[in-house]
Amino acid sequence: MRSADSKIKAICISEKRGTPKYPIKEADITEDWGITGDAHGGKWHRQISLISYEKVREFADVEYGAFGENIVTEGIDLSSLDVGTRLIAGDVVLEITQIGKDCHSHCEIYKRMGDCIMPREGVFARVIKGGHIKVGDDILTNKHSILTVGVITLSDKSYRGEREDKSGPIIADMLANEGYDVVERLLLPDDRAMLENELIRLSDQRQLCLILTTGGTGFSQRDITPEATITVCNRMARGISEAMRAYSMTITKRAILSRGESGIRGKTLIVNLPGSPKAVKECLEYILPELKHGIGILRGTEGECGNEKK
Repeated sequence: MRSADSKIKAICISEKRGTPKYPIKEADITEDWGITGDAHGGKWHRQISLISYEKVREFADVEYGAFGENIVTEGIDLSSLDVGTRLIAGDVVLEITQIGKDCHSHCEIYKRMGDCIMPREGVFARVIKGGHIKVGDDILTNKHSILTVGVITLSDKSYRGEREDKSGPIIADMLANEGYDVVERLLLPDDRAMLENELIRLSDQRQLCLILTTGGTGFSQRDITPEATITVCNRMARGISEAMRAYSMTITKRAILSRGESGIRGKTLIVNLPGSPKAVKECLEYILPELKHGIGILRGTEGECGNEKK
């Protein structure tokens, strides 16, 4: 039988948001919700928060729950795991959905010490299977490959409610039909800073395999999607955008006016699609057959020849 990777050092809850968490010896876990009785449970991707005991002790001698964590683990560096990794304790199965978080309002630890490790060491998970856990339970880790995607629509008019977003839903439906898991859909104005922040968050914290944007790739002064994409990417993948433009040229010569870009941030592929529903469908149909192979190479699950790694 496989040995445990780590164990539960502490379990913490708080009945109300904004109040400190306190340790308990055991807890019931509700599927797709969180810890029963904890105020931070809910239908979202951050149902349970975790932190490594070793990281806590390196930082300071504090009470369990001081960082707002639900579960403290011992024996594994949680922040080194990939999003999609599953943590198994008895019958309970958690799936990591985010590494770290943005700290908008500093906690008491930060105010007291001038720093807090939760934004960089904290891990967040959703409950795949509920059950009962207690302090001392063993935890197994299981790498679980998921084709996670974020879809971002850029449109001032849609953001203001003046026009329906038709392209975003088309992208989401097409991806779902191909086996992708669309975990976030965002509607943003044509604001470069906002887009850059979301691209960074979805790539670094949520570690999505793929981000598709629609809109903001034309000649208008407000069309800033390519510039934001170039700024956040570590490497470019312009062959994807060049292929879409070449294909679109067989349909309309106005495709020469598209400035869409494609690039890579970490292990996330970012692709700019056009804004119109018709063009979105045409371009996505054209590139979809090759995207999974590219993502597999990027993630290390496929070789250059297209064969899955053993």
